[in-house]
Amino acid sequence: MSFSDELRHANAQDWQACVEHRFVREIFAGTVAPDVMRRYLAQDYQFIDGFVALLGMAIATADRFDSRIRFAQFAAMITSDENTYFQRAFVALGVPEAERAHPVLTAPTAGFQTLMKDAAASRGYANCLAVLTVAEWLYLSWADRAGEALPPDFVHAEWITLHNNDGFRGFVTWLRGELDRVGAVIDDAGRADAAAFFRRAVTLERAFFDHIYE
Repeated sequence: MSFSDELRHANAQDWQACVEHRFVREIFAGTVAPDVMRRYLAQDYQFIDGFVALLGMAIATADRFDSRIRFAQFAAMITSDENTYFQRAFVALGVPEAERAHPVLTAPTAGFQTLMKDAAASRGYANCLAVLTVAEWLYLSWADRAGEALPPDFVHAEWITLHNNDGFRGFVTWLRGELDRVGAVIDDAGRADAAAFFRRAVTLERAFFDHIYE
């Protein structure tokens, strides 16, 4: 079993709870209530700055130039296509500027911000990879449903297609392979650290999905 599969298997309950979550069912059906979608996107938007910083640390600590290029290209997508989606969705949902820029952070949001800072502060490439792999692979896992019709509202539909297109699939495949490659050469302590970051990330992802309905 590959390192990434081993980590997912160890966190299978929380992982599957995210993939089959009420939010996932409702976004494909186009029935996420506007207030829930507003809360979800306003909180999720608070991850972008820390996420880009984590990508920066992955670039800094990667052991291969090709890996640095791949992360730099992905950072460009996050700060362009995905950021543009958020701005358009905020307008459509009537989210005021203050709520976009400085909402009251919920516990899962604050927890995930801390997780990204901790992974970056560790200056460990495997730790950065572990958090990034959860963030992207888990979203591909729930969004990639072959043959599933898209909902009519772009707020729902584009959040799905941002996470199930060929480019994103390719990046997730590469990201998992990178985690597997690095996991095979680091020592047991390094693998344990990466596993702990992976576990924290999956736990927080489930909490994030749950809390938007509270």
